[in-house]
Amino acid sequence: MSHLSQSTSQPSFPALLPTMLRRVHHIALNVRDMQASRHFYGSILGLRELQGDEVPETLKTLFEAGEAANFVTPDGTVIDLFWKPNLTPPDPNPTREFTRAGHLAFDIAPDLFDHAVEVLNHHQVTIDHGPVTRPTGRGIYFYDPDGFLVEIRCDPA
Repeated sequence: MSHLSQSTSQPSFPALLPTMLRRVHHIALNVRDMQASRHFYGSILGLRELQGDEVPETLKTLFEAGEAANFVTPDGTVIDLFWKPNLTPPDPNPTREFTRAGHLAFDIAPDLFDHAVEVLNHHQVTIDHGPVTRPTGRGIYFYDPDGFLVEIRCDPA
């Protein structure tokens, strides 16, 4: 799977500027044991678990079913946990590198979202899906060169 084209025959196209991506919005992690993960992130790491109206509307059904939990870091980054009970590590040796992350999401101003999509398309970044529009904003999901899923999202305009 080719993630980025490095063709030199096309004229230069501007990249997103470092100031355009404002912050990490959330990190989604797939977990095999939700209770153990909630204990770890809440009781051991001391992150505050979102409750009630704090839970994003798009996750309420999963939250109520015990299939998602949301924690917030002191800087406001949200860590979403998604229950995947059949998840097994790619290698039984836990010292070997592997990831449990679902995707990394960057927040961008709503008026810059379409430009970000143009930049991704111009650079022939492999798009997983999107752009999508939800009550919580817009998003586009794509792969980094190693196949890790990344999202750029914005709040509603």
